[in-house]
Amino acid sequence: MSHEAAAPLSGGALTRSRILDAAAALMTSVGLTHTTTKQIAKEAGCSEAALYKHFRSKEEIFVQVLHERVPQFADALAELPDRAGDERGPAGHLEEVVRSALRFYRRSFPIAASLFASPELLATHRRKLDALGGLGPHNASRQLATYLAAEQESGRIAAGADPDAAANLLIGACFHRAFLDLFFDGEAPAGALRPAGEEEFVAETVRALLGGLSPSGGA
Repeated sequence: MSHEAAAPLSGGALTRSRILDAAAALMTSVGLTHTTTKQIAKEAGCSEAALYKHFRSKEEIFVQVLHERVPQFADALAELPDRAGDERGPAGHLEEVVRSALRFYRRSFPIAASLFASPELLATHRRKLDALGGLGPHNASRQLATYLAAEQESGRIAAGADPDAAANLLIGACFHRAFLDLFFDGEAPAGALRPAGEEEFVAETVRALLGGLSPSGGA
């Protein structure tokens, strides 16, 4: 459940929520590297000491922003393997994966991009993810591949297909499309986005992928 839909917050929970809101806004506008805990605390209307009662570091705040203030992607992927073989079918599930991926990458990319400008910060972030249980961007394709392998066992995906390669292709296409959407910011030149509309992109991407995965060789 998102923080907007939850019951009204108060006390420490409200302060924590304001810190995450402030951090998300700053990291999106000025980047992670240039955002400081002092700025976050000021934007949240609390002291820096109060901030450290809830979070041990800026990196921890960043991780929680991705978990609580960005449209979730990993949770939807984690549920997929249990749905293999159901009546919705691979096309329906993969279309939802594409929509979720686009939402996630469009929101997270502006926040996370500045990680790559600082090798030290990136290393710290990787260590933080490891401490939280091996979280990381590689999990998206891994979870999707697990689902595709399960569909393969049910006979709805060709036995000779490579689930890992297919998962990487789909995730890569979504990441690239989200990057282009952000780069052009609604002002893409003619032909730069093919297909131009999001729903058309969703349908065409899934159709192209399943065309190579179907046992019959078609979508």
